[in-house]
Amino acid sequence: MQSQFWSLVRSLGRGRLTRVDDSGPVQLVQMQLSQNETRDSTPRLCDYGFSSNPPAGADAVAVFLAGNRINGVVIACGHQEYRVRNLASGEVCVSDNRGQSVYLSASGIVINGGGLPLKITNTPEITADSPLMHCTGNIECDGNIAAAGDILDNSGTNAQTMAAGRKTYDIHTHDVTQVQGGQSTIKSNPPTPQE
Repeated sequence: MQSQFWSLVRSLGRGRLTRVDDSGPVQLVQMQLSQNETRDSTPRLCDYGFSSNPPAGADAVAVFLAGNRINGVVIACGHQEYRVRNLASGEVCVSDNRGQSVYLSASGIVINGGGLPLKITNTPEITADSPLMHCTGNIECDGNIAAAGDILDNSGTNAQTMAAGRKTYDIHTHDVTQVQGGQSTIKSNPPTPQE
């Protein structure tokens, strides 16, 4: 009876990660369970589709088969310093130790780049159902821009779209001064900025 009790006690362990090897098909961690007990090359399981490399000092819980401390697997990790706090009920946040996060808040999704660039790769098309996408910074593009609708520049002071500007330009005329007869080639004056 006493051996079963100790087997049960030894079947769970809580400690801190000291090293992570993320190079193989299964992540292997070194885990310090107490001052006198450190487990090396312990597999760490993550939910499918979610991968992380927890920094040293992360809290961890391990399960040991039949209390055998050599045969264990880490089933949960967390880090007290980098844990996102004060989430409302039902909210979710994926975050790291650099300040980057994807926050599924009650009022919408918030992506925080932590001051680092955001890169979207291998995506031939991005679609949105929203009628308006708002960008507060500059947009730079290395390729062409194709718009099914009109383009309005200087929207704070200009009410005319580029299409309306082209229409005005295509039909406008200028007086030609000092016209001479015969075979002369006559060019109009360039348009003034008001046109």
